[in-house]
Amino acid sequence: MPPERFPIPQGTLDMLILQILSLEPAHGYAIAQRIEQISRQVVQVGQGSLYPALHRLEQKTWLRSEWRESETGREAKFYSLTRTGRQQLAREKESWDRLTAAVRLIFDQGE
Repeated sequence: MPPERFPIPQGTLDMLILQILSLEPAHGYAIAQRIEQISRQVVQVGQGSLYPALHRLEQKTWLRSEWRESETGREAKFYSLTRTGRQQLAREKESWDRLTAAVRLIFDQGE
C-alpha cells in the first residue's frame, strides 16, 4: 500500500527547498523529485507551489540561479544556496527542532 500523501504544512516548503539545495545545486524538477524520494513519496510538491517558492527565495537572496544544461541535455535553471540561504536554513532547522520537541512533549503528556 503506498504511503498517504498530505499537504506540506504552511511555511515548511521553503525549509525543504533550502535543505535539498544544501546538498547540491538542482533545477526545479529535480528538487521536487528529491523531496518526494527522500520522504518516501509522502511529501509531493506541485509546480504551482514550487516555482513561486523558488522565485520568492531568490528574491530574498537565499538562492541564486543560473541557466545550464541538465542531465537530459536541455537548458534548465539551476538553483544553489547563497551564504545567507545557508544561515537561514540553520535558523529554520533550529526553529523546527524546537517546535517538534514542544509538540512531542504535548503528545507525550497524555501517555
